[in-house]
Amino acid sequence: MPVEVTWWGHATCTIEDSGVRVLTDPLFARRFAHLRRRRGELPGPEAAVADVVLVSHLHSDHLHLPSLARLAPGSRLVVPLGAVRSVPGLRVLRSVRGLRITEVAPGDEVRVGAVRVRAVPALHDGRRLPMGPHRSPALGFVVEGEARTYFAGDTGLFDDMARAVGPVDVALLPVGGWGPYLGHSHLDAGRAAQALTRLAPRSAVPVHYGTYWPIGLDGIRPHEFHSPGDEFVRKAALLAPEVAVHRLSHGEHVRPEAAR
Repeated sequence: MPVEVTWWGHATCTIEDSGVRVLTDPLFARRFAHLRRRRGELPGPEAAVADVVLVSHLHSDHLHLPSLARLAPGSRLVVPLGAVRSVPGLRVLRSVRGLRITEVAPGDEVRVGAVRVRAVPALHDGRRLPMGPHRSPALGFVVEGEARTYFAGDTGLFDDMARAVGPVDVALLPVGGWGPYLGHSHLDAGRAAQALTRLAPRSAVPVHYGTYWPIGLDGIRPHEFHSPGDEFVRKAALLAPEVAVHRLSHGEHVRPEAAR
C-alpha cells in the first residue's frame, strides 16, 4: 500500500498515491478572521504543489481563497456542487489564475492520472456563511489508487457512514477544531474513534486540531487545543485496536503500510 500522507496542519494534507499528489483543503495563513496559527510553521511552497486540490466544503477554514491563490496557474480544483455560485472569488481565481474547477456531489468521480477521486457524503453544514442562502453539500473524498484513502473533511457520525464511504485502507479523520465547542456535525476524538469501528481502515491519521485557535482565548481551556490528537490515540486503542494510528506533527509524513 505505497501511499504517503503529509499533514500540514488543520485539514490540509497531501496524499501521494501512484505518482499523483492530492492536496486537501489548503490553508496557508498565519492568521485569518479571528484565528491565529498557534502551532507549526507555515507550510513552504512545496505544500502547494499538487496534481489536484480537493475542497470539502465552503467554510473559510477549508475553502480559503488566498491559499488557493498560491496554487500554480492552471491547477485542477475539485469543489462541492454550487461552490462557484456561492463564492464569487472562485470565479476570479478561475479567470486570473486559470484554475480548472470541477464541481461534484456525493457519488461523483474524477479521474486524475492513475487515481480516482470519489466524492462521498458528510454530515455538516457546507454553506458559505454568512453569505447568502445558497446551499452546497459538505463532502468527504476517497482517493483510490494503489490504496484507498478517505479524507473526511468536516463531518459528524452518521448511520450509513460505512456504506457511503465504502472500504478504505487509510482514514484521515478530524478530531478537534479551532474553538472550545464542537457540535454533533463534527468529529471529536471520541466520535472519530467510533468512526474507526464503522470504517475499519488499516491505518488512521488525526487531523483538524492543534493548529488554529481564536485570538484572545489562549488561556481558556487550552487542553482542548493541545489534547485531541493524544486523546484520539488512546480512544482508538480501546475501540479499534486493530487500526494503526499515526499522530503526526505539522509537516511530518508517514507511509502507513510501513507500520504494519
